[in-house]
Amino acid sequence: MRGQSTFMVEMSEAANILHNATERSLVVLDEIGRGTSTFDGLALAWAITEHLANETRCRTLVATHYHELIELAELLRGVRNYNVAVKEYQPSDEREGGIAFLHRIVAGGADKSYGVHVARLAGIPPAVIQRSREILDELQRGFERESRTPRLARKRTKDKTQLLLFQDPCDEVVGELRSLEADRLTPAEALQCIKTWKKRLEG
Repeated sequence: MRGQSTFMVEMSEAANILHNATERSLVVLDEIGRGTSTFDGLALAWAITEHLANETRCRTLVATHYHELIELAELLRGVRNYNVAVKEYQPSDEREGGIAFLHRIVAGGADKSYGVHVARLAGIPPAVIQRSREILDELQRGFERESRTPRLARKRTKDKTQLLLFQDPCDEVVGELRSLEADRLTPAEALQCIKTWKKRLEG
């Protein structure tokens, strides 16, 4: 009615939350970032969730189909993943494959979405469903070739619980690089250092 896009309304509401929420607030975000392009939406959903976890530190529920946000549970203290349990039925001679919603919340992040299944249940024509599956398969293959998740750990607050039994060779090489006085090396010495590091990393 005010001439604002759905996304503008969504961002105005998100801004209000970020400016006014306190540690005593309960924030519920439903599909934040859905009204714009995939990468814009993912970037905003990531940053908003990160801010609420690290700066506001209030109780927050974030419902999302951005699977990349699952990684936040590995990076931020206090963040947990849950998903709605779904049972998949494989196609057989008697019936077509499908899904059943179990109406149960379980720990862990969902590894896939069921939008095409839901569209079929809603009555979208079979030819359109089949074509959407073909397009979805191609899009997923292309996206996985580029990048699976944005490794944006700049605001990491969760400690790494897995201790390495042996030191990573990459860490050793980086340490030597930092202490190296490059101005005093001859070209031959620099080349020898590179060969040594390459050999260690390959080994």
